[in-house]
Amino acid sequence: MNRLVLIDGNAILHRAYHAIPPLTAPDGSVVNAVYGFATMLFKIFQNLQPTHMAVAFDRAAPTFRKKLFKGYQSKRPKMDEDLVSQIDRVHKLVEAFGIPIFEKDGFEADDVIGTLSQEALNSKSKILNKSKIQNPNEQQIDQVIIVTGDRDILQLVVDEKVLVYMPTKGLSEGKIYSEKDVIERLGVGPKQIPDLKGLMGDSSDNYPGVEGIGPKTALKLLTKYKSLQGILKTNEFTKEEKESARMSYDLATIRRDVPIDMTLTQTANFNSPAARAFLESLHFHSLLKRLGGGEEKPKVKELKKSDEQQELF
Repeated sequence: MNRLVLIDGNAILHRAYHAIPPLTAPDGSVVNAVYGFATMLFKIFQNLQPTHMAVAFDRAAPTFRKKLFKGYQSKRPKMDEDLVSQIDRVHKLVEAFGIPIFEKDGFEADDVIGTLSQEALNSKSKILNKSKIQNPNEQQIDQVIIVTGDRDILQLVVDEKVLVYMPTKGLSEGKIYSEKDVIERLGVGPKQIPDLKGLMGDSSDNYPGVEGIGPKTALKLLTKYKSLQGILKTNEFTKEEKESARMSYDLATIRRDVPIDMTLTQTANFNSPAARAFLESLHFHSLLKRLGGGEEKPKVKELKKSDEQQELF
């Protein structure tokens, strides 16, 4: 099986920063997020055994969502300077491990992941560098697992083809989400998440939805009318409320058509000279010991919808 693991770089970076106590490099700079991110990469590689990996990051440039709604994410607190200072090093860490990075001005990492996950399952996809693949069985991706702490990405789950792994306790425990798990947690299937957000909005991203509509009412309406589009054909809302719902739906929808070259030309190499040199430069001695098969790799079974709870990490 060809398994592609897509990592939401910003989501895991934030989690690593808050999960690992303050840690400094020989030059005195803070590197706890770098260490946590590296630890996560090791665990992902060892436990999920991907044939391909990629990391998507947000860019500093405003996204189309900000242009669509000026208040989008306006209430989010400013990123800690100690975290900002580690972003460049995390990029260098990922590159040292031979993992490709994808990002695009005007789009969020979620949109890049959405595009890449859809393209990966396209039988005619050019995502793999097929000119270098000799075995026909290696010419397509069979399964995608997205690693993130962002629940919005649950809308990308597709049967057993696209699953989402979400850390639940620091960096040590987590849960794999199938379609069944998404329904159990949110009350709707993956495809209905933008409809749900269109009705109730999202306080963390600061977009309105429909005033007075909370989770219970939104679920009741979706149960009755099946989709936001179906609801908007009724007289349930005023013209202004419908416009707000449509805008919120657009903000909540992860794009799958980001114009970016997403060819995967290599797999990760955690024991390369570049990886070893990077870890040595920061005195990450415990991670250096794990290079070259220092730890026994646990066996990984095929991930199926019935695997409701797996502590993979």
